Amino acid sequence: MPQKPEILQKVDTPWGRWEVLLEGKGYKVKRIIVHPGQKLSYQKHFRRSEHWIAVQGKGVVTLDGKKINLTPGKAVDIPIEAAHRAANEEKDPFVFIEVQFGSYLEEDDIVRLEDSYGRT
Repeated sequence: MPQKPEILQKVDTPWGRWEVLLEGKGYKVKRIIVHPGQKLSYQKHFRRSEHWIAVQGKGVVTLDGKKINLTPGKAVDIPIEAAHRAANEEKDPFVFIEVQFGSYLEEDDIVRLEDSYGRT
């Protein structure tokens, strides 16, 4: 029987939750859960790129102003300094795996350009 991954860190947010599943030198793996009707801030990172792959539900990713629909098995690459966000316009949770790559992977490498929760 498959084991559940060990969660190294879990943070509840206004839009859902993120969980760190794995990290090492130059990379971090998170599970991101976006609640129905919610969206992440439109943001940039200056020291990391990200690869997102949908695993459950449907989401809309905005990448430098372009809308991309993600369904399970579909992926998108987020380059360093690209403006991006994920949104869930559906009635079920949208879950994706985020793999971060870079020299610095802490949460303070976020510049919020737009935020529905007053965090800009």
